Amino acid sequence: MTVPHEKPPAGPDAEGSLRLQVLGPLRLWRGDVEVDPGPRQQASMLALLLARVGQPISKAQLIDLLWDDDPPASALNVIHKYVGALRRLLEPGLSPRDAGSYLRRRGDGYLFLGAHSGLDLVAFRDLVQAAGTAQAENLVSRALDRFVDALALWHGPAGHGLSFGFKAAPVFLPLNNEFFDACVAAAELAVQLGQPERVLPALHLAVSMAPLNEGLHTSLVVSLDAAGLRAEALGAFQSVRIRLAEELGIDPGPALRAAQRQVLAHSLEPTADVDTQAPASRTGLIGRVHELGVLHDAVRAALDGKTAVVIVEGEPGIGKTRLLKEMTADADAAGASVLWGMCIEDEGAPSMWPWVAMVGELVNGLPGESQAAWLVGELGRLVRPSDDRGALPAPFDNGARFRLFEQVVALVADVARRRPVAIVIDDLQWADAGSLQLFGHLSARLPGGAVLVGALRDRAPAPSADLSRTLAAVSRAPGHHRILLGSMNEAEVAELVRHETGTDPGLAAACGIHARTAGNPFFVRELSRLLADQGVITAASALGCAVPSTVRDVVRSRTAGLGDDAKQLLEVAALVGREVGVCLLARAAAVDAQTCLEWIEPVMALGLLEPAPSDPFSLRFTHDLVRESVTEFLSPRLAARLHLRIAEVLEAEADPESITERLAYHLWAAGPLADPARTAGALLHAARRAEAKSALVASGRQLGSAVQVARTFGTHGADMIYPRVEQLIANFPAKRHSNHS
Repeated sequence: MTVPHEKPPAGPDAEGSLRLQVLGPLRLWRGDVEVDPGPRQQASMLALLLARVGQPISKAQLIDLLWDDDPPASALNVIHKYVGALRRLLEPGLSPRDAGSYLRRRGDGYLFLGAHSGLDLVAFRDLVQAAGTAQAENLVSRALDRFVDALALWHGPAGHGLSFGFKAAPVFLPLNNEFFDACVAAAELAVQLGQPERVLPALHLAVSMAPLNEGLHTSLVVSLDAAGLRAEALGAFQSVRIRLAEELGIDPGPALRAAQRQVLAHSLEPTADVDTQAPASRTGLIGRVHELGVLHDAVRAALDGKTAVVIVEGEPGIGKTRLLKEMTADADAAGASVLWGMCIEDEGAPSMWPWVAMVGELVNGLPGESQAAWLVGELGRLVRPSDDRGALPAPFDNGARFRLFEQVVALVADVARRRPVAIVIDDLQWADAGSLQLFGHLSARLPGGAVLVGALRDRAPAPSADLSRTLAAVSRAPGHHRILLGSMNEAEVAELVRHETGTDPGLAAACGIHARTAGNPFFVRELSRLLADQGVITAASALGCAVPSTVRDVVRSRTAGLGDDAKQLLEVAALVGREVGVCLLARAAAVDAQTCLEWIEPVMALGLLEPAPSDPFSLRFTHDLVRESVTEFLSPRLAARLHLRIAEVLEAEADPESITERLAYHLWAAGPLADPARTAGALLHAARRAEAKSALVASGRQLGSAVQVARTFGTHGADMIYPRVEQLIANFPAKRHSNHS
């Protein structure tokens, strides 16, 4: 099947030449005619070969990449069939015995030759290299031209739209990273040359592909600002700011915050900070019926001329901001004036930062003749820019601070007489002392017709003394309510997956997703999106798929500032499992329990580990995806060494019968660092234990691993292993039949 295409991508100009696109959806052209790449799996194989252009991929690797751990018996024949079909597709006139110009056999595999193929990946890399060469020669204008040409070749994530297992992800992700790196480098040049608009399309595409890549978002904000599009720059910052704060539980990093401050410094209006603008869109909130009812009652109280104060707290990513957006949408629809402020984790942020623009917006909402009267004294010092742009106002003394707080109360009362007011401040855990004091003062003297809402994390970081005092004061306010957001149950997880993907996951898959995410809405959304992109949501795929890149980015960001000691303990804990004993962790790190607890405290402050609810001697990862993310950062050599250390501690300190299967796993994971005979023996013992418990699948898996170790290393215990394997295998069908009976 062929379809016409109006403009083929860049490539050889000869009529009838082959052109291939893998930087985005897979597409092929011959001349000006687009060619169907064939069945979905055949197309997937072609995309893999293109992504590894110039590098051979063995048949075994191709089978793994296409079918993960469940290949059909005919997989090798299917590979041969696809190779023949692809050769005819790429070169229709090719004779059966001719190797062809593009798809060649190398050893026990195949490779795609990129020279003269019209492959966009080859062209992209050539252009990026040319840009680097021009830049090194100080030909910056030529370098930018080459970068822009290279970025224009991208149309989405590499291999987008094809069905791959989780093992294929590492083939395509590095290509996307090449694009991201080129975007950042091109943006820096474009801003330097005063031509930022040339890279904006590529930057918008890049941030859509990597919504948590702060380097890309920083480049986008800086480029939009340089292009004079400051409202869009602030909107771009707000987009990533809300995603980080509400869904990921982290705040923008220093570079992104610096970009925001740069945009604000270029803006004439002091209220231009987009952080103060209330989100207006509906969120498709799942569950939270009781919590939303409390907030709706608070809004109705303000509409009836009464007051309400609400504190919403929960772990990062639990959905606090999403819940508040739903409340503010209802308040706005009911005619209330909605004011939204966010505190930021930035030592350079001015004092009273979340209040400055909100108070200014309250004043601007009054009739013109009333505004001037309010902008005198302390209130004017708070919201009016100083004569020197960017300079901070003079500090308030205690008397002036009290007068300011009283003026804010009076201002809210004046506005509320005309229109109900809903004031929301998010991320109170980052608020400065003055902002917290004003929040507490206003909560105690809140005028009728106003509702005051604050949101904060219940972990990472622990509440400061100022925050604790404020929360204690707020708890005494009239109409006070406190909402603690918990995790979603399995039914709510299933509903959220349906909302995000349009697919009913079924009970088993929903339970699997719930098990890996602990019901955290952010993790549920990211895992379900990944599963949907892979084309299937089942219990097996939910438990077996890779960690979403967005989750890895969160964990990497949170752990970036940890010291070496804390990182080592975190890595050991992640390899042990979801729950780890403090004593085991200390011995594996060769420290005493007290030192272990001191070193692990920063990790717990980040919300990655917490005390196990039923065991004071153990710690538990808050979510299994967090644990898996940590293990993915480890090099194979370091992971093997740590597994061996854990095995040695288990073997030396624990009751042998209680750690049989754990010991076998860690020895096996240590690979060649562990003695093969010891590993094979441990696996055999674990298989025997699993067989005794009728865990036949686990027993069979451990037997297979024991045989693999014996064959690979030719251990002297092989003669002992094989007869035992034969005996267990002989018993396996009988036990399985007995269990089914």
